[in-house]
Amino acid sequence: MAELKMPEINYVIIAGNLTKDPICRMTTNNTPVVNFSIASNRKYKDSSNQWQEDVCYIGIVAWNKLAESCRDRLRKGSAVLVDGELQSRTWKNEDGNNRSIVEIKARRIQFLNKRARSGENGNEVEDVDIFVDDDSNDFSEDSFDKFLSNEESDLIKNNNT
Repeated sequence: MAELKMPEINYVIIAGNLTKDPICRMTTNNTPVVNFSIASNRKYKDSSNQWQEDVCYIGIVAWNKLAESCRDRLRKGSAVLVDGELQSRTWKNEDGNNRSIVEIKARRIQFLNKRARSGENGNEVEDVDIFVDDDSNDFSEDSFDKFLSNEESDLIKNNNT
């Protein structure tokens, strides 16, 4: 039997609220980038059957048109659903010490807060945004089959029949 390779998967979906306003910058190439962090809450029952809440703080980075949408639409407290991948980076601080961080590089962000817009007759209508995509990458093919060789794919097909 052929040895199956573990696919290289780096995929994250998380929802939370911004802990402060996003930080927007332009790279030296004039590429927009935005950084923000979210707090994602988890509720659970402890050993005495009492509800507890745990908070996880996660850094998010978005690029290009996605960064511009975040800059225009997000503020402290905004609710978002982020779809992306984990990335790590390292840099030297002012003291010359190495620092590192793991954050989510956003592919898509759904703005979960309702916002008011003017309707046809001038009345305000509430909208909920759909996903805003980072169109710098093509993620239309989400199948794990692309990670398999033809032989591995045939093995899986034969085991499922």
